[in-house]
Amino acid sequence: MNTSNSIIQKVHLPIQGGELFSFDVKRDDLIDPIISGNKWRKLEYSLEKAKQLGKSGVLTFGGPFSNHLIATAKAAADADLSAVGIVRGDELNVESNPTLRACNRYGMKLIFISRSEYKRKDELDYQKELANLYSSYFIIPEGGKNYFGVIGCQHILNEATIVYDHVYLAGGTGTTAAGVLLSAPEKTKVHVVSALKGNFMRQNVKELLMMVLQNKASVEEYMLSLFEVNAYHFGGYAKVNEELIDFINYVFQATKLKLDPIYTSKALFAMVSDYKSGKIKSTDKILFIHTGGLQGAKKWIDKIDYSIDIL
Repeated sequence: MNTSNSIIQKVHLPIQGGELFSFDVKRDDLIDPIISGNKWRKLEYSLEKAKQLGKSGVLTFGGPFSNHLIATAKAAADADLSAVGIVRGDELNVESNPTLRACNRYGMKLIFISRSEYKRKDELDYQKELANLYSSYFIIPEGGKNYFGVIGCQHILNEATIVYDHVYLAGGTGTTAAGVLLSAPEKTKVHVVSALKGNFMRQNVKELLMMVLQNKASVEEYMLSLFEVNAYHFGGYAKVNEELIDFINYVFQATKLKLDPIYTSKALFAMVSDYKSGKIKSTDKILFIHTGGLQGAKKWIDKIDYSIDIL
């Protein structure tokens, strides 16, 4: 996968009173239309490991509109690996929505399970059951939340040539934030904006860092640079209101940046709010990481101003 498409773009966003808020954007959304943003970063080394181990495919998990699921389907196909997707919702089928149809088209075998069974996905006994059933498959956790995902996400900030004062990104599993944190210079503050309701992001990142570093003191040192932002989930995961839709359309009209309603729009909304409140200043060097995921916006296609032609 050619990550050179992920340029750093200077953006000038008009805010109140005609003032321009200037910042850089790491355009990981341009890596690939389907395996976009942090999806490739989190999958690259898991796919590599699967091949090293001689596995015939990969198995992973996701909801019916999962960016991770469709990215895994396409990335596995490109790597000549089979793919199995465990999907939350036993009432669904391969024709239920464009995301699932695309997964099926890329050759992913979709297995639909109940929500109660899906909650067991991280339990050791359930993992053992899957490992026995799919012994020739490498299991990738939901969202690519594993050691290899963190290692891959280190490349995002390593590709920048500027030392930033502030880096903002959306967070789901915390995997991308952990990788960015590991590659961030000491002076850089990493702000992870949770797309989900709850105060668990910091703990997620801490556990992922421990998985990589295996040293509690080192983990605590890195955690000093992490700032968890929980006030901009807009009601919870995949919850969207008119204010957020208006913001997505405003940003697109002003800058041509396409934001999805689930992750990136909430993260940029938080960053703009911090600028307006004075938490970050015009003299600061600021980076926004665009983690892709635009296919998930199809659900709101009748409300957003830009077109989505990727499925």
